[in-house]
Amino acid sequence: MAALSPLAQGETANNSALNIGIFALFVVVTMVVVFRASRNTKTAADYYAGGRAFTGPQNGIAIAGDYLSAASFLGIAGAIAVYGYDGFLYSIGFLVAWLVALLLVAELLRNTGKYTMGDVLSFRMKERPVRTAASLSTLAVTFFYLLAQMAGAGGLVALLLGISSKTGQALVIAVVGALMIVYVLVGGMKGTTWVQIIKAALLIAGAFVMTVWVLAMYGFNLSGLLGHAAEVAGPSVLDPGAQYGKTGTSKLDFVSLGIALVLGTAGLPHVLMRFYTVPTAKEARRSVVWAIWLIGLFYLFTLVLGYGAGALVGPDAIKEAPGGVNSAAPLLALEIGGPLLLGFIAAVAFATILAVVAGLTITASASFAHDIYANVLKKGKVDDKNQEVKVARITAVVIGVVSILGGIAANGQNVAFLVALAFAVAASANLPTLLYSLFWKRFNTTGALWSIYGGLAVTIVLIVFSPAVSGSKDAMFPSLDFALFPLKNPGLISIPVSFLLGYLGTVLSKDKTNEAKYAEMEVRSLTGAGAEKAISH
Repeated sequence: MAALSPLAQGETANNSALNIGIFALFVVVTMVVVFRASRNTKTAADYYAGGRAFTGPQNGIAIAGDYLSAASFLGIAGAIAVYGYDGFLYSIGFLVAWLVALLLVAELLRNTGKYTMGDVLSFRMKERPVRTAASLSTLAVTFFYLLAQMAGAGGLVALLLGISSKTGQALVIAVVGALMIVYVLVGGMKGTTWVQIIKAALLIAGAFVMTVWVLAMYGFNLSGLLGHAAEVAGPSVLDPGAQYGKTGTSKLDFVSLGIALVLGTAGLPHVLMRFYTVPTAKEARRSVVWAIWLIGLFYLFTLVLGYGAGALVGPDAIKEAPGGVNSAAPLLALEIGGPLLLGFIAAVAFATILAVVAGLTITASASFAHDIYANVLKKGKVDDKNQEVKVARITAVVIGVVSILGGIAANGQNVAFLVALAFAVAASANLPTLLYSLFWKRFNTTGALWSIYGGLAVTIVLIVFSPAVSGSKDAMFPSLDFALFPLKNPGLISIPVSFLLGYLGTVLSKDKTNEAKYAEMEVRSLTGAGAEKAISH
């Protein structure tokens, strides 16, 4: 089985023209869609929220497209192929997280805000400091998430085009970044949403075809597949603990990762922003239900794909491939369907990266332009309504360039793990503040600032001094060692600390709570009265 890696490299190099051709076709089709969508992008509501014109099912498919990132497809399939049971824990965490988003956040957020998380937090707080904090937190989460997607792009291209040089991979990361910038500049939220809908359909269809194909090879007997995977990779792939169970620290790491995944989704800015693209809270609720079904189905597919790659390709061949763990799904496609299926799956994976980074970029640029430029610097008095959108577009270019440079630096990292760090930042800096703001009457501006800045600072400091960055073979800087904090994911510490800081900041400060504003927010969040385009049902 291990002999497959050179074969895979040779075949992919020979068929690189086919892979590029399929991907180019996707880019052309989506560019046409984006240009058509851009004709109707005239106002800030069009650019940021797609004119609130999407139905619940459409938005649900787009959320699935936004959420099923390179980490979901490449990282999780690879983690299951190499670590078995422990790799599937990513899928479980990512899926269960949606219940938190559905029950606590989606509907209330849609009713209370307009475009960004800052709208909700500033509803009953001092506007300028809270909006600044919300925007900085959004930019931090977006940066970590963009790193993961760009790293996925580099690894994927290494596998598909046989490019082993870091310079060649860096060039491809730059091309992905440039395409992303064009999508966001031209199409805004409307164009980006349609790209995500197309990509979600392709990704789920591609994963479904491969799942049925792999199961058919074992007579649709899942036990047969799992048995073969255990023969090839060793029986440990069916038991808990292959990745998180060797030591007490790794068990704690697993708990920390699980908490970050489950609580992080409800604080991810690019997911939160999707709730504003629907006309009513009812449609926001429907879109989350659609997203849960589609995402749940996809994660069941990853179980078969991961164990299928472990059985048919082998963990050793996967680790030796140019893309490392992230190459499991493409190598499985090559093994079962040859170059044509590999070309399709590669194009889908590229499309996945492209659509997600476009969604992230528009969220970050909207947060800066709407929260910092329009409401902090201009104090809500923007003379020309198009000026805010112009600032958002300039910000998108800057974010695109920064993410390209960051992606080149993070190339070779496991993308599922990088995304887990983004979830830790979202769960620590955003979620406590959102929940306090929506549900705690006494919560005030000082509490919000302590929670956001404190959660952000604690999370980033713990990540910098964790084994994920230095002191281990698979660290970002393996030759250095300044790992003072033992856990790779800081969620276990950073999330409770952020909740505590929000509480302490509130009870220790002398800020007065605006009870009238809280009462108005409570009625609006629960009924939709006064929300933009609110319709009672």
